[in-house]
Amino acid sequence: MLRHTRLPGESAEYLAAREELRLAEIDLMRRREKVAAQRRALPQGPPVDDYVFLEGPSDLDGGDTPVHEVALSGLFTAPDRPLIVYHLMYGKLQTEPCPMCTLWIDGFNGIARHIAQNADFAVAAAAGPPALRQHARNRSWSRLRLLSCGDSSFKYDLGSEDEDGAQDSTISVFTRDGEGTVRHFYSAHPRMAQDMDQRGIDLLTPVWHLLDLTPGGRSDWYAGLDY
Repeated sequence: MLRHTRLPGESAEYLAAREELRLAEIDLMRRREKVAAQRRALPQGPPVDDYVFLEGPSDLDGGDTPVHEVALSGLFTAPDRPLIVYHLMYGKLQTEPCPMCTLWIDGFNGIARHIAQNADFAVAAAAGPPALRQHARNRSWSRLRLLSCGDSSFKYDLGSEDEDGAQDSTISVFTRDGEGTVRHFYSAHPRMAQDMDQRGIDLLTPVWHLLDLTPGGRSDWYAGLDY
């Protein structure tokens, strides 16, 4: 049942503005759902190379598994499950882990078991396995598959690395059909346009949405690695 609660002391001006905002929020939700449906309706994507990553040791298995190679196709646990890969900005010219990427992945670690009910998930970075594993331990990431792809063209081909080794954050989704062909389904980057270079993947973390509820909004706040 929909309830419109009027708090003591609210003015008619406030109530009118809040009702206008409520209707705008409903419109935004419907637009967002329309965009999500448009995304799901994308035609079949192109096949991609079966990129090889380095994985391990991992806290998922107690740290006993040595570093080993795993192919992109090997990250799927079933043919009908999508694979989500987050591109962490760490490695090559990005000599320190990206604080914003780290914020995103902090959240992914917390919801990893929920994602696993519907999709396979991994984090890929250009950094080598020891550096990647150390950063994960510093952040208490214990529920994620962490992959090093610095020796492959994976990040470059997907648009999260340039020719010089500069890194960018990206989220990519892949599918694998019954014959084992891996296809690219969708990728999103923070930089959606010339005038929108930091908002493209905001939906992946609740931090911004909580800050947007406050009078000051998100302001110019930036995540850090020191808290």
